[in-house]
Amino acid sequence: MSTAGTVTTAPPFGLHNLGDVLRLPAHGDLPAIIDLRDPAAIRRWSASEFDALCQAVGRGLERRGFGRPGAGHPSRARGARIAILAENRAEFIAGYFGIMRIGAVAVPVNHKLPRATIEHIFRDSAIELAFTDAARRSLVPEGIPTVDFDAATGFDAFLDAGPLPAAVVPEADAEILYTSGSTGMPKGVPLNHHGQLWAIGHYLQALPAEPPRETTIVVAPLYHMNGLFNITVALASRVAVVLLPQFDARRYLEAAASYRCTMLSGIPTMFALMVREHDLIERLDLSAVRDVTIGSAPLTDALLDQVQRLFPQAQVRNGYGTTEAGPAVFGPHPDGRPRPPLSLGYPFADVECALVDGPSAMHGELALRTPALTHGYLNLPAATASRMRDGWYLTGDLMRRDAEGFHFFIGRADDMFVCGGENIYPGEVEKLLERHADVAQAIVVAAPDDIKGAIPIAFIVPRPGSAPTVDSIKEYALHTGPAYAHPRFVEFMPSLPVSGTHKIDRTALTAAALRIVRAAGRST
Repeated sequence: MSTAGTVTTAPPFGLHNLGDVLRLPAHGDLPAIIDLRDPAAIRRWSASEFDALCQAVGRGLERRGFGRPGAGHPSRARGARIAILAENRAEFIAGYFGIMRIGAVAVPVNHKLPRATIEHIFRDSAIELAFTDAARRSLVPEGIPTVDFDAATGFDAFLDAGPLPAAVVPEADAEILYTSGSTGMPKGVPLNHHGQLWAIGHYLQALPAEPPRETTIVVAPLYHMNGLFNITVALASRVAVVLLPQFDARRYLEAAASYRCTMLSGIPTMFALMVREHDLIERLDLSAVRDVTIGSAPLTDALLDQVQRLFPQAQVRNGYGTTEAGPAVFGPHPDGRPRPPLSLGYPFADVECALVDGPSAMHGELALRTPALTHGYLNLPAATASRMRDGWYLTGDLMRRDAEGFHFFIGRADDMFVCGGENIYPGEVEKLLERHADVAQAIVVAAPDDIKGAIPIAFIVPRPGSAPTVDSIKEYALHTGPAYAHPRFVEFMPSLPVSGTHKIDRTALTAAALRIVRAAGRST
């Protein structure tokens, strides 16, 4: 495989523990966390106050016998797996950093998964203790001790205030993140301190003598790489974090205006819902926003234009990352060339990147090798072997590279299907449909067909005030794209279903597509 650059592995500022990022060049009295979980009781921490809370969590764990040799029960060695099963809140973050500071392994768990799947994650990762909240306490498997964020004798009583030097464990696992599990059970992805610190280093700059005044919102669930990485980079950079428990378009926009947020990030679904809040947008002042990053799912020209109008002062970027190989993959062009609108960027100098198994070296599946790369899926050697090739991670993402080295997302390799002998990539059809003047969002999935093998089905959210017809959508697709790729059925929806990570729920849409073709007699 050809490469772009040579991998280097120096962590930022000499840190060796991911839980220690609040120790980076300090402006201790600056705001760090503004927790809006309870609008009637907003809670705030400065950087030094929140650092002290993280230390108190680590000391509380040591008091319970976890972490350092000789602390508490000697049978509990460093490296114990500790779960966090709760909605977004400040205690979640403090637990996450506190666990890692003592050399234990943080395992954030998606609380929206079925109970049986949550029990699988606890067994698979050998959880010994769980931080949780009152609403999700019953989801913790029987026999696992808990620390309840909401109980009167829970989290506050668990804390042990005082100094706590971080464990020096650069090559040890810092966390285990579980994939969304859209097919089969979620897979555990162990990630070490060294690799995640390397990734964070790509987004940090030396802090100026004058304290920065940057603010961001984190609403992505903290059991997901998107939310965890964004909040870690923000706190390491001394960017104040406005924390929301879950996404609501109106509440998000109101918080962005109220707290004069300068930096925003999220996934396309979130921004597609925000741009529809016309009455709110007209009366809010969003002029402070100057940096918007959209990632974790494909971005289209149509949505990019709408987001740019929503935040006219902002630079809007298309982001990319994977849990397995890290969120630091693409950045600016080394020669300063402008990034094309939908480009993911140019590979960082210390990222090895190749396009494989395609028609040329400029088009294929993205393969990565970075210092953040996982050593393999937890307890799944066959799954590891299927995605790892000679030390490279096969992402499953189909991309193309232009003559200047910029990369563009095409679709998922496993989403591609064959219709009458022709390969169809749903992402490409979606981009085509979203260029229609009456289309706000489009998702295309495959459905079985007795004649063609599989056919594309389109689910469309119309632009407000428009009334597209099935025939107009089909005619547009036939005239602007390959005939074989036009959607055979079109379903209009007020909004698209989303999963627990705020991504489009393609599983639900695929089931709906199956019902459509069966009702039409196209599939037996």
